[in-house]
Amino acid sequence: MRLYVGNLSFNADEARVEEIFSTIGPVESVHLIRDQMTGRSRGFGFVEMPDEAQAREACSSLDQQEFDGRRLTVNEAKPQERRSGGGGGGGGYSRGGGRQRGEARW
Repeated sequence: MRLYVGNLSFNADEARVEEIFSTIGPVESVHLIRDQMTGRSRGFGFVEMPDEAQAREACSSLDQQEFDGRRLTVNEAKPQERRSGGGGGGGGYSRGGGRQRGEARW
C-alpha cells in the first residue's frame, strides 16, 4: 500500500523516514520528492508498505505526530491525476494589437 507523507522537514532523508515507518511494519520503499534544480526536499514523499493492515496502522498512528519539529500528514496516496500537456495558453494573440477598426498604426 502506498502512503503519502506530507509536511516533512526539508532536512528529512529517506533513511530517517524509513526508520519511523519501520517501527510499525516492513517498508518496501521511501521516495521523497526533490526540487529538480536544487535537489532539496520539497517536504513530501511516498512510503510503500507491503502489508495493508500495517500501512493503515501507520496512517492512524503517525498522522499528526511530530517529526523534526513538524506535524506529519500521513494518509493513503491517491492515484496521480493525468495532467494535460501544452502548458495552458498564456495570453491571447490579437491581430491588430487591440486597435479599433480604422485606427492608425503609429
